[in-house]
Amino acid sequence: MASELSFPRQHARTLRFTLGAPRSFTVAPDGARIAFLRSGSGVDRVNQLWVLDLDGGTAAERVVADPGQLLDGAAEVLSAEERARRERSREGSGGIVGYATDQAVELAAFTLSGRLFAASLLTGVVTELDVPAPVADPRPSPDGSHIAYVAAGSLRVVASDGSDDRPVAEPDRGDVTWGLAEFVAAEEMGRHRGFWWSPDGDRIIAARVDNAPVQTWWIADPANPAKPPVKVRYPAAGTANAGVSLALVGLDGAHTEITWDRESFPYLARVHWSSDNPPILLVQARDQQSQQILSVDTTTAGVSVVLTEHDPSWLELFVGAPAWTPDGRLVHVADRGGARVLTIDDSPVTDSTLHVRAVLGVSGDGVLVSASAGEDASDPQIGEIHVYRVSAHGTERLSDHPGAHTAVASGPTMVLSSSTLNQHGDVVQVVHDGVQVIEIASVREQPVITARPELRLAGGRRIPCAVFLPTGFGSGAGRLPVLMDPYGGPSGQRVVASHNSHLTSQWLADQGFAVIVADGRGTPGRTPAWEKAVRNNLAQLPLDDQVDALHSLADDYPLDLDRVAIRGWSFGGYLAALAVLRRPDVFHAAIVGAPVTDQRLYDTHYKERYLGLPDEQPEVYAANSVVTDDGLSGAVEPHRPMMIVHGLADDNVVVAHSLRLSTALLGAGRPHEVLPLSGVTHMATQERVAENLLLMQVDFLRRSLGMTRTA
Repeated sequence: MASELSFPRQHARTLRFTLGAPRSFTVAPDGARIAFLRSGSGVDRVNQLWVLDLDGGTAAERVVADPGQLLDGAAEVLSAEERARRERSREGSGGIVGYATDQAVELAAFTLSGRLFAASLLTGVVTELDVPAPVADPRPSPDGSHIAYVAAGSLRVVASDGSDDRPVAEPDRGDVTWGLAEFVAAEEMGRHRGFWWSPDGDRIIAARVDNAPVQTWWIADPANPAKPPVKVRYPAAGTANAGVSLALVGLDGAHTEITWDRESFPYLARVHWSSDNPPILLVQARDQQSQQILSVDTTTAGVSVVLTEHDPSWLELFVGAPAWTPDGRLVHVADRGGARVLTIDDSPVTDSTLHVRAVLGVSGDGVLVSASAGEDASDPQIGEIHVYRVSAHGTERLSDHPGAHTAVASGPTMVLSSSTLNQHGDVVQVVHDGVQVIEIASVREQPVITARPELRLAGGRRIPCAVFLPTGFGSGAGRLPVLMDPYGGPSGQRVVASHNSHLTSQWLADQGFAVIVADGRGTPGRTPAWEKAVRNNLAQLPLDDQVDALHSLADDYPLDLDRVAIRGWSFGGYLAALAVLRRPDVFHAAIVGAPVTDQRLYDTHYKERYLGLPDEQPEVYAANSVVTDDGLSGAVEPHRPMMIVHGLADDNVVVAHSLRLSTALLGAGRPHEVLPLSGVTHMATQERVAENLLLMQVDFLRRSLGMTRTA
C-alpha cells in the first residue's frame, strides 16, 4: 500500500525513529566510562550494549555485547514474563533492551532469550552463566560479586563467575512470586522492579507478590482458534489487588519481614536504598489521597514514619523520589501553594516559577531535576522541559537552549539528551564539569518529512496546542478540514518542544488537513490544579477543552469548522468516541483507537485515582463511561462516522472495551466500522500493521469528511 520511501513505512520500520538512537545511559562514578544501548542502524530492532570510554583524555566507543553473536544468529525467544515486562514498559525493540551494572559500572548483567549473561565493561568479555531459565531482571550487587535474578517466581543469587547459584526466596504456591513488580506497579506506578540490593551487597529487599486475590481474565487469539487463551491476573477497578509485602533477605536465604500498616497503605510505590542511609519506602492508601514515607531499620526490619502526606484529589508519584541526600536529608517532590516543588526535609527549595517533574539524581553537589515553566514563570516556554541543578547556591539551568531535555549524571559527569523543534531526534552530549566532552553518535534514520508545528496557548484557559498545516500551504488557499489529534488525558503530554514527537501529526496535515494537538485539563506539565481538575470528571472537562481549543484557534487559522474529525489512541481513543457521541455539533467523524469505554474494566490504581471506587461512586463511573449496561451514555444526534480500532492481544485496555462499544452502537442503530488487529497488543509495533493502519485512517477520514481522494 505504500512505497519504500513513504513516511508511514519509514515511521513503522524505525519504531517511530527510535531505532539507532543511543539510550539507557549509566555513568561510572569516576567518569571513566558510560554504558548505553544502541541498535546497529535506524531500522535494526536489535539493541547492543556499548561502552564509551572517556579515561585518558580520549573518547572511544566499543561494542561490549552483540546479541547476534551471543545467540549464534538464532532468533530471540521471549518468555511470558519477559513479554509482559516489555509490554508494561512499552518496549518494542529487541536484543538487549535492559541491563544493570554494579556501582563502579565495571560489570553488567542482562538477558537474551531468557539466558543470563555477565559482561565486563572493562575488558569486553561476556560470559553466559549456567542458571535456571528463563531469567528476568538480573542485577549485580553494588560490589559486583554477585548477580540476583528471578526465575520461575523465585529470587536467586549467583556469584558473578557463575558459581554457587542458589534461591534466596522461593514461592510457597503458584500464585506467588518473589522479586517481580505486580501489574499495577509496572503499568501505573512506574515501578518496574521487585528487589533492591543493599549498598554493601550482603542483603536484598525483596517484594513478595501474591496474585491469588486478583481476578482471572483470559486473552484469546480469535484468529488462531487452536491456541489456548492466555491467563492474566487483571485487577479491574473496585476488585482485589495483589498482596504485596517486603522482606529483608540474606544471601544465605534468611528472611526478616518488613512490616508496615498494609491495611491502610497497601500500595508499595517506591523503594530506595542508598549508601550511608537506611532504606526508605513510599506506600500509598488505596484511594491515593494519603501516603507515607517510611524509614526501614535494617537491624529489626521495623519502620518509622518520616513523612505523611494527604491530598483531597490524589498524590502524584514521581521518578527518582523520595531519596536521601548523602548527608541524610529527605529529597521529595510535593504540591505546595498551587505549585509542584522540590522539597528537602519537607521544606520547599524551588518556587512557583518551576513545575518540577522528576528527580534525575542526588549528589553532594545538589539535586538534579527536570522541570517545566511554572505558573509564575516570566516566559511560558510552551512544551519545554529543562534540566536544573538545585543546591545550596540556588537553582541553575543546565540545558541551555529551547527544547525538551533530560539527563543522567554521576559525580561531575552528565549525559544530557536534548530534543528541539528544529532537529531530528535527540542530541546526546557528555558534559564533564560543565564542559561538553563529546556527542554520543546516533545512527537513526532521518525522516522523509519535516514537522512544522506552531505552538500556541489557546482560549481563555490558555490551552497548550500544536497546530500543523500542510507543507507549502499558503494564505488564500481556502479553509482546511480539521483533524484534532489528542491524547488529552493524565500522564500524556503531547505538546512538547521536540521535532520527532510531531512527525505523524505533520504527515496527517500533509494529507490535506489542519491538524491540532491540544493538551487540555488533566494533561501533565503545567500546574497541579490543571492536572487534578479532572477528579471525578475524566470525560467532560477534557472534551470541553478540545472544543475550546478548536474554536479559539479558528480565528487565526484557516479551519473549516463544518469538517472536523478527531483521532486518538487509548485515552485519546476514549476522547474521540466521546467527541462524536456527545458533541456531534462540533465533530463529524472519529477514529477510536484502543479506547477505555467502560471505566469499570480498567485497572484499580489508574481508574480509582481519578474516579474513586465504583461501588461507592457508581454514578461517577456511569457518567464517565462511553457505554453503560443500558447502551450509550449521553449520546445525542446526529450520528457521526466512527472507526473503532483495537488490538486483540491487548492485556492493558482489553478488546472488551471496543466490543462493548460496538454492541452499544449497534443496539442504538448507529453505523460504525470495527478494525480488529490480530496479534497486536496495546502497541502496534508490527511494521506492516503500523504502516497500513495510518493509511487506512486517512482513507476513513477522507470518506467521512467528503474529501476528494488524491493519488
